Amino acid sequence: MDQDEASTTVDNIVTQFNTYEDFLDSQITTLDLYYLEDEGLARQLVELGYRGTGEVVKREDFEARKAAIEIARLAERTQKKTLTSAGKDLQDNFLKALAVREEDNRSGKVSSVIFIRDKNSHGQEVSGYIDYAHRLKTEDFEVYFSGKKRLLPRPTDMSFYNWDSHIAVWNSTPNYQVIANNPEGLLFKYKRDRKILNVDPKAQPGDNSTRSLIPTELYIQVVIFDHVSRRKT
Repeated sequence: MDQDEASTTVDNIVTQFNTYEDFLDSQITTLDLYYLEDEGLARQLVELGYRGTGEVVKREDFEARKAAIEIARLAERTQKKTLTSAGKDLQDNFLKALAVREEDNRSGKVSSVIFIRDKNSHGQEVSGYIDYAHRLKTEDFEVYFSGKKRLLPRPTDMSFYNWDSHIAVWNSTPNYQVIANNPEGLLFKYKRDRKILNVDPKAQPGDNSTRSLIPTELYIQVVIFDHVSRRKT
């Protein structure tokens, strides 16, 4: 039996039995118990490979694989719990778009940049580019997915512009370097693979990047850029 087959066999046994003793008991026949007259001795013989009706699996292999499966299960449960969009009855296309991208942005599979143009609480028109993955790590999106607050660009985001006061701000994030003074216009360099994201609507967004205009009733305009990093980790 090669290593892959052995691993598959252990996995099958681990998922079938709750404890190593349960597995040993499954290998003991009534005839074994009749002659040995001792369940503990019968288990030892199965563990050593002298008795049994199936594959020999060491206790340490069984318990190590059992622990690994449990860790993976808990990690998956934790990941699902961290998705603040889960279980929400989302009506607007923008919130649905955020929900679809939440898990991949949290895991780093995708990096989304959100452009929003709308009016703030003072009635001033503002616009800007938001690093979605960075925002997910630094604040609780429960208020946005539940509809208690609207996601709006801030002066601390990648880009912020107040059309009334003409205040313009740019900030690099852990994921992107902002290239503001460029003849082609505003550019963002993704730090992981150093690819350029071009947000000019008349230009191509760049390698491994897509541009999606999101129809929404919540904002004047929303565009989401999705970048998939090809750098091997």
